[in-house]
Amino acid sequence: MPNIKSAIKRVKTSEKRRLRNASQKSALRTAVKTFENAADGNNVDNAKAALVNATKKLDKAVTKGLIHKNTANRKKSRLAKRLNALSAQA
Repeated sequence: MPNIKSAIKRVKTSEKRRLRNASQKSALRTAVKTFENAADGNNVDNAKAALVNATKKLDKAVTKGLIHKNTANRKKSRLAKRLNALSAQA
Protein backbone atom coordinates (compact mmCIF):
# COMPACT_ATOMS: atom_id res chain seq x y z
CA MET A 1 0.00 0.00 0.00
CA PRO A 2 1.41 3.39 -0.96
CA ASN A 3 2.28 6.03 1.62
CA ILE A 4 2.03 9.10 -0.59
CA LYS A 5 -1.38 10.75 -0.63
CA SER A 6 -1.64 11.05 -4.42
CA ALA A 7 -0.63 7.40 -4.84
CA ILE A 8 -3.31 6.33 -2.34
CA LYS A 9 -5.90 8.28 -4.31
CA ARG A 10 -4.64 6.78 -7.56
CA VAL A 11 -5.14 3.26 -6.16
CA LYS A 12 -8.71 4.12 -5.13
CA THR A 13 -9.64 5.70 -8.46
CA SER A 14 -8.07 2.95 -10.52
CA GLU A 15 -10.00 0.35 -8.51
CA LYS A 16 -13.26 2.23 -9.13
CA ARG A 17 -12.50 2.40 -12.82
CA ARG A 18 -11.54 -1.27 -12.96
CA LEU A 19 -14.86 -2.27 -11.41
CA ARG A 20 -16.86 0.00 -13.71
CA ASN A 21 -14.99 -1.25 -16.78
CA ALA A 22 -15.51 -4.88 -15.77
CA SER A 23 -19.22 -4.27 -15.29
CA GLN A 24 -19.62 -2.55 -18.66
CA LYS A 25 -17.57 -5.20 -20.45
CA SER A 26 -19.67 -7.94 -18.87
CA ALA A 27 -22.89 -6.21 -19.97
CA LEU A 28 -21.45 -5.92 -23.48
CA ARG A 29 -20.64 -9.63 -23.63
CA THR A 30 -24.10 -10.47 -22.31
CA ALA A 31 -25.75 -8.34 -25.00
CA VAL A 32 -23.74 -10.04 -27.75
CA LYS A 33 -24.51 -13.47 -26.29
CA THR A 34 -28.23 -12.63 -26.17
CA PHE A 35 -28.12 -11.85 -29.87
CA GLU A 36 -26.26 -15.07 -30.63
CA ASN A 37 -28.80 -17.12 -28.68
CA ALA A 38 -31.67 -15.47 -30.55
CA ALA A 39 -29.89 -16.10 -33.85
CA ASP A 40 -29.27 -19.74 -32.93
CA GLY A 41 -32.96 -20.13 -32.16
CA ASN A 42 -33.88 -18.74 -35.60
CA ASN A 43 -35.94 -16.01 -33.93
CA VAL A 44 -35.58 -13.07 -36.33
CA ASP A 45 -37.62 -10.56 -34.31
CA ASN A 46 -35.73 -11.18 -31.06
CA ALA A 47 -32.44 -11.19 -32.97
CA LYS A 48 -33.20 -7.76 -34.47
CA ALA A 49 -33.97 -6.29 -31.06
CA ALA A 50 -30.89 -7.93 -29.56
CA LEU A 51 -28.73 -6.58 -32.42
CA VAL A 52 -29.88 -3.03 -31.70
CA ASN A 53 -29.05 -3.48 -28.02
CA ALA A 54 -25.65 -5.07 -28.75
CA THR A 55 -24.80 -2.28 -31.21
CA LYS A 56 -25.61 0.35 -28.57
CA LYS A 57 -23.44 -1.42 -26.02
CA LEU A 58 -20.55 -1.71 -28.49
CA ASP A 59 -20.74 1.98 -29.40
CA LYS A 60 -20.91 2.95 -25.73
CA ALA A 61 -17.85 0.80 -24.99
CA VAL A 62 -15.92 2.65 -27.69
CA THR A 63 -16.78 6.05 -26.26
CA LYS A 64 -15.73 4.90 -22.79
CA GLY A 65 -12.41 3.57 -24.11
CA LEU A 66 -13.16 -0.06 -23.25
CA ILE A 67 -12.60 -1.40 -26.74
CA HIS A 68 -11.08 -0.03 -29.92
CA LYS A 69 -13.30 1.52 -32.58
CA ASN A 70 -12.29 -1.00 -35.23
CA THR A 71 -12.99 -3.90 -32.89
CA ALA A 72 -16.52 -2.64 -32.29
CA ASN A 73 -17.09 -2.08 -36.00
CA ARG A 74 -15.84 -5.58 -36.81
CA LYS A 75 -18.13 -7.13 -34.20
CA LYS A 76 -21.14 -5.08 -35.36
CA SER A 77 -20.46 -6.09 -38.95
CA ARG A 78 -20.29 -9.78 -38.08
CA LEU A 79 -23.48 -9.61 -36.05
CA ALA A 80 -25.33 -7.77 -38.84
CA LYS A 81 -24.04 -10.26 -41.38
CA ARG A 82 -25.39 -13.09 -39.25
CA LEU A 83 -28.78 -11.39 -38.92
CA ASN A 84 -28.96 -10.81 -42.69
CA ALA A 85 -28.22 -14.49 -43.33
CA LEU A 86 -30.90 -15.43 -40.81
CA SER A 87 -33.44 -13.07 -42.43
CA ALA A 88 -32.68 -14.41 -45.91
CA GLN A 89 -33.12 -17.96 -44.64
CA ALA A 90 -36.54 -17.29 -43.08
